[in-house]
Amino acid sequence: MTTTCGIDVGASTVKCVIARSDAGQNAERLGQRFERIRRRDIAAVVDEVVDTALGEIDLTRDDLDYVATTGEGEFVTFRTGHFYGMTTHARGAVELEPEARGVLDVGGLHARAILMDERSKVLGYRMTSQCASGSGQFLENIARYLGCSLSEVGELSRQSQEPEAPSGICAVLAETDVINMVSRGIKTEDILKGIHLSMAERYARLLRAAGVKGVILMTGGLAMDTGLVAALGEEIERQGVPAELRTHGDSIFAGALGAALWGAFRHEKLRERGVA
Repeated sequence: MTTTCGIDVGASTVKCVIARSDAGQNAERLGQRFERIRRRDIAAVVDEVVDTALGEIDLTRDDLDYVATTGEGEFVTFRTGHFYGMTTHARGAVELEPEARGVLDVGGLHARAILMDERSKVLGYRMTSQCASGSGQFLENIARYLGCSLSEVGELSRQSQEPEAPSGICAVLAETDVINMVSRGIKTEDILKGIHLSMAERYARLLRAAGVKGVILMTGGLAMDTGLVAALGEEIERQGVPAELRTHGDSIFAGALGAALWGAFRHEKLRERGVA
């Protein structure tokens, strides 16, 4: 059995999963942790997340056979190898939800739809444009202006009775729309639900463009936003996308988990060649 650490360094959050597996199969997750960066030194946050996760299960870095990164892996100076985000999210998604044949990964700066097979082989993908209006950072900015935390956004959105959507998808214009909505006395929950519906419309089109169908697992930080998940479910049905959206309590760890499992697979191949 191989003990590996998968580290997913995103735009706003560092995620870490420590797993024990047989070349990436029959995995047992030993520990996991995530921490928001919040303008801190990213390398320092990585050290904190990894060492805390290891300490909670009485292990040290010396106990690891392989350290695999995904995302902005250059901030992990002690990494053994690096894997592309699409492959790690696909592998982590299948591990969390074996029926998944698609992934919608919504991170701090972008969203991507991934089509894969039952072995998590990536068959196709699509990404959002550089406009930030479909990102976690955009939603965080809106929440800050409305005076609520990201953890409150989902529940508030689900309380909406009369959602008010922004007039466009441009982040700058959408934020201007929100300011105008507040001045007009639109309720916070109605603004948030409108924002969620606008984001969901883009995501549903993204899924369609990627050819994703069947069970889709939502991953990334916004997978914890119950309001966005609900809005996307509505939009998938409205657009007739042949897909079933699911989330998992550990969806935020999908990329790190996938990295840990691919790291175990690579370590075994290197061991067979007498390199590891």
